[in-house]
This record gives sequence, structure tokens and C-alpha cells, in this order.
Amino acid sequence: MERARSTEELARRIALARGEVPAGLLLKNARLVNVLSGEIHPADITVAGGRVIGLHGGPARATLDLGGRYVIPGLIDSHIHIESTLLCPREFARAVAPRGTAAVVCDPHEIANVLGGAGIEYMLAATADSPLAFYFMMPSCVPATHLETSGAALSAEDVRHFLAAHPERILGLAEMMNFPGVLFRDPEVLAKLLAAGDRPIDGHAPLLSGRDLEAYVLAGPGSDHECTRPEEALEKLRLGMHLMFREGSSENNLDDLLPALNEFNASRVSLATDDLLVTDIRDRGHMDHKLRHAMASGVPAVRAVQMASINTARYFGLRGRGAVAPGFRADLVVLDDLERVQVAEVFLGGRRLRHLRLPRGAGAKLPGTMRLPELGPDMLQLPQGRGKVRVIGVIPGQILTEKRLLEPTLAQGRPVADANRDLAKLAVIERHRGTGNVGLGLVQGLGLTAGALASSVGHDSHNLIVAGQDDADMILAAREAARLGGGFVAALHGRVRASLPLPLAGLMSDAPFEETAARLEALLASLSPAMGAFQGNPFALLSFLALPVIPALKLTDRGLVDVDAFALVSLWDSE
Repeated sequence: MERARSTEELARRIALARGEVPAGLLLKNARLVNVLSGEIHPADITVAGGRVIGLHGGPARATLDLGGRYVIPGLIDSHIHIESTLLCPREFARAVAPRGTAAVVCDPHEIANVLGGAGIEYMLAATADSPLAFYFMMPSCVPATHLETSGAALSAEDVRHFLAAHPERILGLAEMMNFPGVLFRDPEVLAKLLAAGDRPIDGHAPLLSGRDLEAYVLAGPGSDHECTRPEEALEKLRLGMHLMFREGSSENNLDDLLPALNEFNASRVSLATDDLLVTDIRDRGHMDHKLRHAMASGVPAVRAVQMASINTARYFGLRGRGAVAPGFRADLVVLDDLERVQVAEVFLGGRRLRHLRLPRGAGAKLPGTMRLPELGPDMLQLPQGRGKVRVIGVIPGQILTEKRLLEPTLAQGRPVADANRDLAKLAVIERHRGTGNVGLGLVQGLGLTAGALASSVGHDSHNLIVAGQDDADMILAAREAARLGGGFVAALHGRVRASLPLPLAGLMSDAPFEETAARLEALLASLSPAMGAFQGNPFALLSFLALPVIPALKLTDRGLVDVDAFALVSLWDSE
């Protein structure tokens, strides 16, 4: 907790705790889910100056009788990319604070790959006056790899600068995705690890094991949110890592990992969302949904709440957050039903959320980021060759892909899309620097049977990614995305079918979250059945087809990437 700065202030706190002067607020007849003692017990919670004063009641200027309702600490998301919600930060706060979220630890990796330090400064400025606390981790992989073109580059010196300039809001170094760079001692990667000093360093090491994992942990990363198997989780726990069990829109690992959880290691586990779409927030919730899911899967209520509050606060060193006890910030969530996580009231800093101002809008202006080459169908022609072609194979429900070798469907000697084989053409068009780079390939399993889809959200460098059965529709969708300043577009038979503008760095909407969710829903509804049979959100899947740090075959603006070899490969296997 924040210590008193004078004897007078300290004396007043003691007087408040003893009931000698009235507190600002008394929450009577609560059933407190106590994440410190591991029990649920009666409490009369007093609050003053935005802090919890005590649990035994006393005089107060305002009293609210909870009638036996449950009280839990404000919830904390241990790892999220706000940009992936498609919402600007203020609209994100409006969407999740009423659901009990009090703080989030964000990695602004996405906007940093588009705008560099200016993007990070935007995120800091856009969240400065929010009653929901936004903490940040300094992006470590901008660009994520040498196999793609990003809009910016951040050095170890940039890491040091931002950590020094914003010590209370930037907590440490964000997920170190470039684990090959760690293992092979890349000087710039090691310099970034050292620049973090004693601050937390988040990891990102899918399926890393054995001595390589030990070397990675020894280098500094102290957490991981990429576990997909219980044995992987246990190995990382044995080595001292703090795990973030992820449950997002595309990556859902909670149920798979729960067998690794026990009463001894649960304190080293948090809940995280990572990438969560606005429609899922609207329809299912944020951290409240993770709590419901965990408890429905058999996690005891107190343990689940710990994983969404105090565990995260302790890992990141957020003193005075994550619990309800004297001196802790009075972020309190009142529940009508514990296991269903039915939120009745939210208090942030001791103030009722309904009385707090959650500003609407995007905040500061951002420059345009859609710098595309001249777009024409000729740029989408795949090269001629012999033998089989490498095809990105979609694995349902995963962002992992397969390397498939297939006989191509040819037209005039060139590979083309083939709806009968669920084979679509894929293009990644560089949009940051005007290089004219266009990476071309094929994807099987997207579900697209006609038309084209375009997205300026293409992890991690966020170049424009377009998939289609028809070259003309692909160019139309790309042009419309550029006109909008970025976004999602569906085109069919020579016309734009629907779109969602994302003018903030080509990643986020500047509209109210209700409108953004409705437009995304309408866009997805416009796709079926005329354009295919999709499993889930094809734009979310599309964005990860350009992510060259997740196995096995991906496409960037520079071409096909064999992630296992960490190298560019040709379309034709015979070359």
C-alpha cells in the first residue's frame, strides 16, 4: 500500500481504523472472498480516501447494506493487447469496468509495431485519466522478426528510456517472443533483457522444453502465457515461472491446463485474455467470464478469484492492489451470485462506478498508416513452377498451422485458388513504408468459398493481409481497407459487402464500443452463406496467418516463412 507521508496523515489513518473519526463509506453485511486468508467470511468494510480502512465496520458518512452479497477484489487481467479488442483504450474501459475489471496489464506490442514509440505514448496518454488502471509492459519485439517489415523498430535504448520515463505505469519488459534470439545470444535481444533491470520480464515460449527452456528462464523471462498442455505448464512451474492461463477469443487453453493446477502451485498462476474481441466482451464478458469458466471447470471459488487478482498483483509488484484489506486500494466488486459472477456494484478507488466518469472517445489523434503500393490484379499472380506447392494448413481452433505439400490447381501454368479444395489465395501487402512488398501464398481450411477478405490487423507487423477466391475481389477489398484508414472488409462479385473501419493505426475503432461490436457482428453475418462456411471469426484467424513466431508455416510481406527453420521458403517445393 502507499505509505503515509506525514505523522498527521498516519495518525488520521489510525484514527479511521479505530473508528474515532467517520470513514467515507461503510459496506455492511458483506461476505468477503478473502484472497489473503483463503476463506469467505462476514465483513463490514470501511473505506476512506480510496483505500480500505478495515473489515470490522465503524462510523461512516455513507452506508450501503449489502444484505449478504459477496465482495471480491477488483479483477486484474495479467496479459492483454488492448488493440486486439478493436477498441480504443477508453472504450475498452467503458466495456469492462462494469464487469468488475479494475486493472489491466497491457502489452502495446501491436501499435508499437505500427507507430513505434509514438504508439506507446498514445496508449499512455489515452489512459492517463481512466479510473480503470492501465499498466503497460514495454514491447520487446518491434519488429517481431527479421522476416517481415514493420512500421517501426525499438532498441534496447528505447526500452531503457520508456522504463525510466514512466516508472509507475510501465512495469517491465513485455513478452519476449524471440526465444530463438535468446537461445542463440542475439546481442540486441540480450541488451533488451538487460535493459529491464530488476523489473518483471514476460515470456513467450510455446512448447519450449528441457535445457533450452532452462536457458530461456535463466536469461530473465519470468512468466509464460503460451502453455497448451498440462505437462508443459508443470515443467515451467518447476522452473519458477509464473503462468498465465489464457482464455481469449482464438486461444483457449484454460481447460487444457487445469490438470496442472494444485493447492501448492496455484499462487503462481494468473488468468489472462491475451487477445479478446469486442463482441466476446459484450456477449460473454472479460475477467468475469474467466472466473465463471474457472469455477464451472472445478476451480474452488477463492482460488479462482486469487488467480484473477492477488496473484497477478504480486507477480507485477502492484502493491496495494488485488485484495480487500487495510491499506489496499478500494477496488471492490459486489456480486449477487459468486459462481455465476453476477456483478451488482463496482467500486474503483472507493467510488461507485456509476458515479465515475469514464470518458468516451479515442483521445489523442494518430497519423494515417495505410501506405500501400498501386494495387492491381497482376500483383497477385503466383509464380510458375514444378511439383508440389507449400500450403498453409489451418488447424481448427488453433493459431498453429501445418506445412502442407499439395498438388496445385493451375490456370495458365500458375497456382490459383480452388473453392472445391477449400484452397484460397493469400497476400500480405506491406503498408507502413511504401516498399511495395507483396508476399503471396495459399491457405487451406479458411472456409472461404467466394469473394475476398481483407484485414489491416495482421500479427505482428500488421501489414494488410488479403485472402480470396477471386483476384479482382481481393484488390477491391484491399483498396477499401486503405480508404477506411484500415479495418476489416468483405468483398463479393465486384462490390464491398460489409466493412469495419479501424482508423486508429489500422488496429482500433474510434467509435463507441456498442457500435464497434454491432458493426463487427453485421460484418460477420454478411459472410455466410454466400462466402463460405466459417468456423468462428475468419478475420481473427486471418490475422494470425501472418504471424511468423507461431509454427509452422506463415506468410509475411517478404514471403512464406517456415517457422521451424525460421527462414523464408519458396512456394514451390522443388525450388
